[in-house]
Amino acid sequence: MAFGTFDILHPGHKFYLKQAKKLGDKLVVVVARDENVKTLKGKMPLNNEEKRFAIVKALDFVDEAVLGDREMRKWAVVKRFHPTTIALGYDQWASILSLGKELAKIGLQPEIVRIKAFKPEKHKSSLLKKSD
Repeated sequence: MAFGTFDILHPGHKFYLKQAKKLGDKLVVVVARDENVKTLKGKMPLNNEEKRFAIVKALDFVDEAVLGDREMRKWAVVKRFHPTTIALGYDQWASILSLGKELAKIGLQPEIVRIKAFKPEKHKSSLLKKSD
């Protein structure tokens, strides 16, 4: 399972998701809700959740894409899929230790893996937004 905003899908996102796919038999990608992006990043994404979801869902290496929970830290999507592994991007806020403890409280113990960066000096959404 992998999580993200995927506002401007770029090679760094594709690298992250392809690496996540290698960690298991099936890749489920959770696309962040607009309200949660605003809470985490302090602003709305350029593309709304439906557009971001459709782009991620269309990727041939994504087995299933879903929209995230409306309320952060409820973990309904994670409970629904019971992933054996959760992949985090190199720049995602969650610490592996704290996320593991939080999920253990609800009876889940997936392996949590941090995926390394792919040319972050070039392929990062915040940089791409500045160049527009």
